[in-house]
Amino acid sequence: MDAFQKEIDERTNLTSSNKFELLLFRLGADPHGVRSELFGINVFKIREIVPMQEITKAAGTQSPMLGMVNIRGQIISVIDLPAVVGCVPKTGLNILLVTEYARSTQAFAVESVEEIVRLEWSQVLSAESKAGGNFVTSIARLEDEASGGRLAQVLDVEQILHEIMPSTREIKILAGEAITLKPGAVIIAADDSKVARSLVEAGLTALGLPFLMHKTGKEAWEKIQQINQESRAQGMPITDRIAMVLTDLEMPEMDGFTLTRNIKRDERMKAIPVVIHSSLSGSANEEHVKNIGADGYVSKFEIEDLTATIRKALNK
Repeated sequence: MDAFQKEIDERTNLTSSNKFELLLFRLGADPHGVRSELFGINVFKIREIVPMQEITKAAGTQSPMLGMVNIRGQIISVIDLPAVVGCVPKTGLNILLVTEYARSTQAFAVESVEEIVRLEWSQVLSAESKAGGNFVTSIARLEDEASGGRLAQVLDVEQILHEIMPSTREIKILAGEAITLKPGAVIIAADDSKVARSLVEAGLTALGLPFLMHKTGKEAWEKIQQINQESRAQGMPITDRIAMVLTDLEMPEMDGFTLTRNIKRDERMKAIPVVIHSSLSGSANEEHVKNIGADGYVSKFEIEDLTATIRKALNK
């Protein structure tokens, strides 16, 4: 147990240095038989990895849903991940990745698991401006540029779940006292997932709050620094320009932990409320978020909780 807890602590502490661990796996070749590509998921989202279990297929189940498995008394839906991204496993579906996203548990069937690699977020680039597909949120460079290294496609699991189970991602805005920002102030938001950005944008719009959306923590930080310089030149506090920062944790180039830490360590910026909106659940992450000075933590996609947390942070 001590060794297991030590491993958890080590992985949690990686966030203090803008690092994380990526589980690499393969889904098979493309429909034309071209080579099998590497894919990745943050280890923090993997609850466990188990051999393929006996699957019970409920009536009416359609691809990419395979059915359900019983893992130690818990009934878990199984998703055919190769079918989602258009791959054909050469040796079949052999492994289940049991994951936890936004307080939901599901298993992804994959062909094989390769290894766990430790990376800096600076090695991960947004895929939206590259050649990434609809379900690829970022591209990870597994070695430095000098070595030519391999690439791994980091899947946007939030987008996958949204398309497979859209009914679980409805937006419901709680009625309540109107939120009024200072004239000219905006909310800085950052998330690398397309579906998460669309939900956050819809929620902030419904609340009548002006915002600037970014795809990475680095983009958000550069914008914050720009506004900070402008407000300093104008002789006004930065809180007159930035009402709040709403950020994901997992993002290419700079993660939400580092973004939050940068803000809270700066004397001029530390008064800006920072709310974390993440699918990385668990007490270890929530405790670490508190330690770096964030003003709130909300699990995706609990829009009611997010609305309440935004109100609380802004009124504070």
